[in-house]
Amino acid sequence: MTLKQILYSITFLIPFPVLGQEHVPSEVFWNTLQSHCGKAYEGSLVLPEEDENFGGKRLVMHVKSCSDTEIKVPFFVGDDKSRTWILTKNDGILTLKHDHRHEDGSEDEVNFYGGTASNPGKADIQFFPADVATQKMIPGAATNVWWITLDDTTFTYNLRRLGSDRVFKVVMDITNPIATPDAPWGWQD
Repeated sequence: MTLKQILYSITFLIPFPVLGQEHVPSEVFWNTLQSHCGKAYEGSLVLPEEDENFGGKRLVMHVKSCSDTEIKVPFFVGDDKSRTWILTKNDGILTLKHDHRHEDGSEDEVNFYGGTASNPGKADIQFFPADVATQKMIPGAATNVWWITLDDTTFTYNLRRLGSDRVFKVVMDITNPIATPDAPWGWQD
């Protein structure tokens, strides 16, 4: 055997470090968000600067329900308790869906739209391009990309509709928990 062949053979015997689940970016993101389970936070609308539906209203998120595969985060806009962000995890890939309810708890006609990340993302940011079901339900949202950033001080929820002026950004201050709000519309607890 030549020296080159020996070195080549030895290369396959050297153990390479394998990243554990705790180091997969989506798992780090997931665990960080789960660490806020049961807490509520207040935030503000950043983009667009003026918006008749969100502007000037109290914005509250509540990391209300957490399991190994699902995190539900109700998002309140003033007295409107219709929105819940639902994140699910499957084989290290995250999905974001939007649950919209009427005050009586019934589902909105446009419900459970969103997208699935195409990769494990980064520990502090996850992207969710619109999925096929969303494209069929809301044709104008076919180019939507949602993303959530999460660090030691803020949680941001973002939306950009590519090819248009549609942009949305809410920044939540996660350094200062507030009193947990009542249940969102459609929840029993």
